[in-house]
Amino acid sequence: MSRQSPGTDHQPRTRQIAVDGARVACWESGPPDAEPVLLLHGYPADHHCWRHQVPPLSRGHRVITPDLLGWGRSERPLHLSFDYDTEVARLGRLLDALELDSVNLAGHDYGGFLALGFAQRHPGRVRRLAVLNSRAHATFTRPWYAVFTLTGLVARTPALRPAALRLPYAALHRRTFGPLVRAGHLTPDLLHHYLDWMDTPEGRRWLLHYFADYRTPPRADLRRGLAAVTCPTAVVWGRSDPYLSPSIATELAETVLAAELTLLPGTGHWVMEERPAEVTAALRRLLSRPPAHI
Repeated sequence: MSRQSPGTDHQPRTRQIAVDGARVACWESGPPDAEPVLLLHGYPADHHCWRHQVPPLSRGHRVITPDLLGWGRSERPLHLSFDYDTEVARLGRLLDALELDSVNLAGHDYGGFLALGFAQRHPGRVRRLAVLNSRAHATFTRPWYAVFTLTGLVARTPALRPAALRLPYAALHRRTFGPLVRAGHLTPDLLHHYLDWMDTPEGRRWLLHYFADYRTPPRADLRRGLAAVTCPTAVVWGRSDPYLSPSIATELAETVLAAELTLLPGTGHWVMEERPAEVTAALRRLLSRPPAHI
């Protein structure tokens, strides 16, 4: 089931679709009958992170930016699982709900983690692939590996959950976004969209529910499957990412046969916001390449 509101060239069309019985918020831009591009945000952002790329890409493509289930304006169901295999399969059900057999798929951070797995498991549904500053087949730098591992452990330990539910998650995340705000890449209003839901009891409960299913170790299965990814691929990376080493990007580019690597010096994790023109150019180059299939 889906509900769609009309839009113009300047105003994305909003949609509410059902995936696994829960509401997913989506925004669409560009000609409805054009070749589709699905842009997946990362943790803990939402569809706004693609705001610089959507207008130029939508001139010739149908660009879809969902808030993944649990994030942004989408529903945060506590009865559903959010382990990796379920999330990758859920991405296929999102395409089904959008009535899309195949798409051009781009993902940043967690979105790139899901996109890589989906491209490996469902190659017939991915025309072209882009992975931007993502753990992909690997994992985080040591300090952040420890942070996310500890968060998952706390979320899975019933005795620790009452204390964990009182933690100021939005405030903690605001600290990590501080440099981006001070540099003018992210406004306080956009930061509100990304984080303020974490200040609610419902938001804190769901965040712990999500982390209870999340695992931080590298994915050997995804590493083994890199050479089997044959669709045109863009790997876009900020060299100064404190969370995810550029060595992940170089391994992706060296192993995925049809990959083009774009390394951006002096750029951190939030490449779409820090270097919007370069990211858009890399995605446009990708979309100009012959697809794996039509």
